[in-house]
Amino acid sequence: MLILGLDSAGKTTILYRIASGETIMTVPTIGFNLEELEYNQMKFKVWDLGGQENLRPYWRCYYSGTNAIIFVVDSCDRERIELASKELEIISGDNNLQKTVIAIFANKQDDKKHCMSVEEITEKMKLSEIKNVTWSIFETSGVTGEGLKEGMEWIASHCK
Repeated sequence: MLILGLDSAGKTTILYRIASGETIMTVPTIGFNLEELEYNQMKFKVWDLGGQENLRPYWRCYYSGTNAIIFVVDSCDRERIELASKELEIISGDNNLQKTVIAIFANKQDDKKHCMSVEEITEKMKLSEIKNVTWSIFETSGVTGEGLKEGMEWIASHCK
């Protein structure tokens, strides 16, 4: 499984919240973090890849053998939602990922005052146009853990 998304979307916070159930302080990921998770009696090798612009071209090096992707979107980052959409379009259009499921985590939902709703993100990212992979979107917060269980259960149910 890969965790992808723009820098500062909350990928590493989500990884370690799922792995440990706790919120940890993180620093920008230069390269990757690798963890093995067990969820619903399934084992996942999870690669959390850095989201900086200069690292994104290397994401495709990790696509081979990937059965699930968590694509993390910062729900409060209105300025870069179009860029996130373009990156997701590139990922979902890659021939190596045709059988991969994509869980889109609309993250930072703990900041309801400033974040976009799932409906707004779905519209702005044109998610209805993604036809060649199975996907779903979840309201999440890496800080509170909101929505992570639902997202992981969806992934587990589609990876059996």
